[in-house]
Amino acid sequence: MGETLKVAMPKGRIYTKAAALFRQAGLAIPLEVDESRKLVVPLPEMGMEFILAKPVDVPTYVEYGVADIGIVGKDVLLEEDRDVFELLDLGIARCRMSVIGLPNWQPGIQQRVATKYPNVASQYFREQGQQVEVIKLNGSIELAPLIGLADRIVDMVETGQTLKDNGLVEMMSIFEITSRLIANRVSYRMKNTQIQELCDLLQKVIPLPEIKMK
Repeated sequence: MGETLKVAMPKGRIYTKAAALFRQAGLAIPLEVDESRKLVVPLPEMGMEFILAKPVDVPTYVEYGVADIGIVGKDVLLEEDRDVFELLDLGIARCRMSVIGLPNWQPGIQQRVATKYPNVASQYFREQGQQVEVIKLNGSIELAPLIGLADRIVDMVETGQTLKDNGLVEMMSIFEITSRLIANRVSYRMKNTQIQELCDLLQKVIPLPEIKMK
């Protein structure tokens, strides 16, 4: 067996879907890992070690080489802009990045947009030729238009239920989001065989996007 492959796995919703995909691909992740509170989980029978991290930190761990590969949403990848290889679109945790606001929104002289993704939002509005003030928030982004902090928000939308519950509407979809497999540039050369074998296994089980009927 080769060297241990260090894998940065995002905690939470994406981990559950990624672990299911790994198992589908024939990788025997013990079920107790799903409930573990450990942050570093050795999996010697798989030749791997999982580093369980906040999703936003995964690209940083991979760029700096403390993890060889990682799983991360396209939203985080675009926001963080880290120097990593994007190897595979895993087709899981599918949602979209959107501009959201109150139904009666009208463009005013001063436009403020609240978001967890200031780089993504700034770039989008620049490309639209719109001047906005971007305010970074870390949680409950939907609150911003309700209390007058911002006119609109830029956030991920999965089902849209949270928006409906708060009287908000999706105004524009910016891009589709899925989780990606990324690699450290040096690791990709040094552990190429292991990484390629994992990619080959995963590629066989990646879910196809649903075709939406018009």
